[in-house]
Amino acid sequence: MSTELVVGTAVTVTVPASSANLGPGFDTLGLALGMYDTVEVEVTSSGLGIEIFGEGADDLPRDGSHLVVRAIHSGLQAAGVTAPGLKVTCTNTIPQSRGLGSSAAASAAGVVAANALAGSPLSTETVVQLASAFEGHPDNAAASVLGGGVVSWTDIPVDGRSKPTYRAVGIDVHPSIRATALVPDFHASTNAVRKVLPEQVTHLDARFNVSRVAVMTVALQHHPELLAEGTRDRLHQPYRADVLPVTAEWVNRLRNRGYAAYLSGAGPTIMVLSTEPIEKRILDQAREDGLAVHELDIAGPVSVEATTSGH
Repeated sequence: MSTELVVGTAVTVTVPASSANLGPGFDTLGLALGMYDTVEVEVTSSGLGIEIFGEGADDLPRDGSHLVVRAIHSGLQAAGVTAPGLKVTCTNTIPQSRGLGSSAAASAAGVVAANALAGSPLSTETVVQLASAFEGHPDNAAASVLGGGVVSWTDIPVDGRSKPTYRAVGIDVHPSIRATALVPDFHASTNAVRKVLPEQVTHLDARFNVSRVAVMTVALQHHPELLAEGTRDRLHQPYRADVLPVTAEWVNRLRNRGYAAYLSGAGPTIMVLSTEPIEKRILDQAREDGLAVHELDIAGPVSVEATTSGH
């Protein structure tokens, strides 16, 4: 039997953006970034009210189909509680559909908010599971929940009927590493960009990526001088180059200058991991080409606090 939450109970969640794949770690490696969305949730006597500010304010739905709301309901159900009504306020700075984990941040924020409203009965593992289920892979969602770097994986049941299990562990990121995002002014559909990937790859390419994922986990934690080598990939970026030509051009341009550049998630954002700032003239050229430049710290985990009713 579900317990009904007290009207006026409210929480505020601050959730970081993320970058997935990091080059070779397709659907496996993720990194939390210092760019944040804020979600305020208040239990009301009835109905659903949604306010959206910032990114997506003109496009996102204001009904039960909103991803944050769906994630809240998923979290409430898992926690065994119900809410008579909800007021949800989203203040978004993470660009939408750009490869910076905006949807994963939304799902993570919703589940974390629900858990906090219920008194935090859900484990971190369960929060990762619920948030990842909306994505179908755990790299972005786990990064937003856990912060820092993550290694994630999916257990697919052999019976073909049970739901997948999404798992992740956090890894500490070397304190000298910083991220620079070059964000084009157009969207990329994850599903559309996935369609260009081949169903089969060569053993040589698979072996190449396995080795570079191993290099990348070491580079992130202990040897940032290996970032350029650790971000090399043969499984997805070459196939996506034709549908993301601006991104591919900039990734190649930066890598030719020795920077550890890669396609962030499904793109179109170009991400660079480095220990020193990127040359000013390169960033100026990126801005002239219409790319927004964001110099970001590696972020900690999602945070939540109780707030005053009507805040």
